[in-house]
Amino acid sequence: MTQGPGRATVLLASRHALFRQALHVALQAESRLEVVAEAADGVQAVDQAVLLRPQVILLDAELPSLDGLETTRLIGRRLPGSRVLVLTDRLDVGLLARALETGASGCLAKDQPIAQLVRSVLEVSEGRFVIPDPLLAPLIPELLNARRQQVDAFRRVSRLTPREQEVLRLLAAGGDNHSIARALVISPETARTHIQKVLSKLRVHSRLEAAAFVAANGIVAELETVE
Repeated sequence: MTQGPGRATVLLASRHALFRQALHVALQAESRLEVVAEAADGVQAVDQAVLLRPQVILLDAELPSLDGLETTRLIGRRLPGSRVLVLTDRLDVGLLARALETGASGCLAKDQPIAQLVRSVLEVSEGRFVIPDPLLAPLIPELLNARRQQVDAFRRVSRLTPREQEVLRLLAAGGDNHSIARALVISPETARTHIQKVLSKLRVHSRLEAAAFVAANGIVAELETVE
């Protein structure tokens, strides 16, 4: 599809084909927008974003394969400066804060009039943020609290040795004692010892809690840089 002069390119990602098609028609009718692709799940959305480099990515918060927030995070890492607008069935300040933390340019409820959705895409394409007015006041304390939690999380991770950070990275990817031992070329007993130290320093009680700790605090990218 050839982009018209001065038109901002848009990628649509939603699990609902009818919703995607309705949005496609509405956005395409706006002379300043050009829909270049659609995606039915998070993996497709990331692949299409990297391939086509659209100016705006409109994501359903509840995508299959990868949810909208993890998809936003991955797109942000692959395409720094990308503009993502997250759509959700039920908008609340917690979801809005998490969306902004993952790199989104805003969040909007799906039940908005279609004209409002189109205006929001235009605003995002121009570099502005889309934050519903009723959520502006409660957003600031929510973001400050999230920042405090993240600082505490990074403080805990900083107590880990480089080898323990490698172990945590593998734990977050679903590794068990034997797979971690193979990956690090150590014995399962040594791997078990490292895991116990990681859990103790992070103040969590299980591998599952350790993986959730990594995901919840946005430290995946930092662990992936560990050699």
